[in-house]
Amino acid sequence: MKDRSIHGEAAYSRWRYRSVAGMRATGRSAQPHDHPRRGRPAPRDGQSPHWTAVAAVLLAALIWSTSFAVTKVTLRALPPLTIGALRFALAAIVLGVIVHARRGAVLPTVRQRVRIGLAGLLGITAYFALENFGVDFASASDATLIVASYPIITLIAELALGRVRFSAIRLLGMVVAAAGVWLVISHGRASYGRHHLLGDLILLAAGIVWAAYSMVAQQDSSGASPIVVTYYQTLAGALGFVVLSLSEASRWSAASPGMIARVVFLALFCSVAAFLSYNYGLKSLVPSVAVNLLNIVPVAGLLWAIVLAGEVLSPLQVLGGGIVIVGVSIGLFRSTREPGLTDPKEAREPADAIQLGPEVRNSDF
Repeated sequence: MKDRSIHGEAAYSRWRYRSVAGMRATGRSAQPHDHPRRGRPAPRDGQSPHWTAVAAVLLAALIWSTSFAVTKVTLRALPPLTIGALRFALAAIVLGVIVHARRGAVLPTVRQRVRIGLAGLLGITAYFALENFGVDFASASDATLIVASYPIITLIAELALGRVRFSAIRLLGMVVAAAGVWLVISHGRASYGRHHLLGDLILLAAGIVWAAYSMVAQQDSSGASPIVVTYYQTLAGALGFVVLSLSEASRWSAASPGMIARVVFLALFCSVAAFLSYNYGLKSLVPSVAVNLLNIVPVAGLLWAIVLAGEVLSPLQVLGGGIVIVGVSIGLFRSTREPGLTDPKEAREPADAIQLGPEVRNSDF
């Protein structure tokens, strides 16, 4: 579970790893009622989440679900790299204003900013460049369903590197998710031809880049808040996009009001507002609740593909998407025997929950 941005796909992963790094840096230990992964108070057992927190996460999910369809429509007037340059340059400006307006914000050192920036080049410039090209060749609905499989791609990479333990349940999740992706891709190939298949393959390649970014981002030890780190990543990613977009200068044309509105929506809503809304909700929700709410992203994404991009879905596509979601849910299950798990209730939560796609993180993400 974008915009993982990262905006949205990695918001939770950032909370998890940065809070742990921050406690290590300050010598602070987790308190009895701290959130198990964010080092902050979490709802006690049996306590119902506040409706405003639920509404905030749902709002973020609905915004992130529009990103593929909006990008697909914008690609009719702007080339892929130019969209990325405009989107993330504007997002970086807004995030910069927010970060520098906050008092007492912990800012990373110059060396840490360089490392964060390199992660931004990978997770924003490289990833979203591939995503935009993939959506250009394929369809918004395919992108929505394929990106939903990214947690499994990340899991495979972590298994290959020995970072997580192999288990039969994870193997089952991988097989089920792969079957769902095959249904989505094979149907697209039959319906739209060779270029559609190329787009799907580019989207899968973007998943590999996202897996690499996720593992690199986990090494951040700056202790800065998610919005600060996201700002520096977005700034570096925007600079990378500006340089690459110069290769498309011959394709630039006068901007229409509709095109401007769509780029502003991608920047301010998918890359900034949804990120802030999601993290507001996380303050009062346990991860398992937030992850369940984010299941609406691929479902709503398909509806937006129909309404905004005018796409037609087949029963096989819908079936394939459902199988992908089931496979991801199975593959990210953690048993009580996982290393580092001491609370059985935490063991029932999906691992690295928000790695459901970049639009659920970074942004985004």
